[in-house]
Amino acid sequence: MGPAAALGAVLAAFAYVGTVDPNEPGHYPACPLLRLTGLYCPGCGGLRSAHAVAHGDLLGALGDNALAVLGYGAAAILWGVWVLRAVRDRPGPPTALTPRATWALGGVLLVFCVVRNLPLGSFLRP
Repeated sequence: MGPAAALGAVLAAFAYVGTVDPNEPGHYPACPLLRLTGLYCPGCGGLRSAHAVAHGDLLGALGDNALAVLGYGAAAILWGVWVLRAVRDRPGPPTALTPRATWALGGVLLVFCVVRNLPLGSFLRP
């Protein structure tokens, strides 16, 4: 899949989430971790965040899931790098994460998950 096809898929996903409001119950499945334990996972609020981004509400998106918004930005940057690579006739998307970067990303997700479930991190909850 090339960068144009990837962009089309992402735009279609955002268009769907922008049309089918995750703030209304019954459209999407509930988070199993939240349902079983009452704890917010790193992805909780991600669909609401995507819905807010699709409607141009960046502050609302940050309130729903700030980490997801950072992820959208990172994905946009990686997509831009992919486009530049394609223009320069270098095949394929940017290379995979190094093991160190993978562990760092996992650490960020874990810290975000823990902090948003503590009283001091209540501002990170959806």
